[in-house]
Amino acid sequence: MAKSGVRIDETTILGVRFIRWGLGLFIFGLVFGFGLLGYYFHDTIESGILSGNEARWLNYPWTLATYILQVGGLGMVAIGAIYWLLPGDKLELESVDYTALWLCIVGLIAIFLTSYVGYFVANAIWPSFFYKPVIRGMNAWIVSQAVSVALYLCGVVLAFFSIHHVTGIRIHRK
Repeated sequence: MAKSGVRIDETTILGVRFIRWGLGLFIFGLVFGFGLLGYYFHDTIESGILSGNEARWLNYPWTLATYILQVGGLGMVAIGAIYWLLPGDKLELESVDYTALWLCIVGLIAIFLTSYVGYFVANAIWPSFFYKPVIRGMNAWIVSQAVSVALYLCGVVLAFFSIHHVTGIRIHRK
């Protein structure tokens, strides 16, 4: 709820949206990460404790996606905080700012879909493609994840250039 007398402008609202979505996706990444821990603990119990393969968690198909969700969510929080701090009365948001927000959101959600759901789809087409590398399956799965990361990165770059444009102050040397 807004304090009385405080003016909420479009820039503040965009900043809050980045922060809310970023925190939500970060928390989702944490929850998603529990699957990684469950996999690690299950495999440790099945094979015996300290079987000599302590780096087994790296062989989990969703390790990279888990951390991209977490770091990407925190990146959105940082971008949102910057938008929130910009002087809204001297700034008019453009469609590129909203495009940046939605590219970040769609990119991070696509990371989950391509890495998690995509894993099961690829595994149905190429059984055990991840553990007994099937090149076509691995390539299809990895390329779909790369496209998802590219969407997120495009959103971050758009936000960066938009913020840079607004905050770009030229200091003239004498």
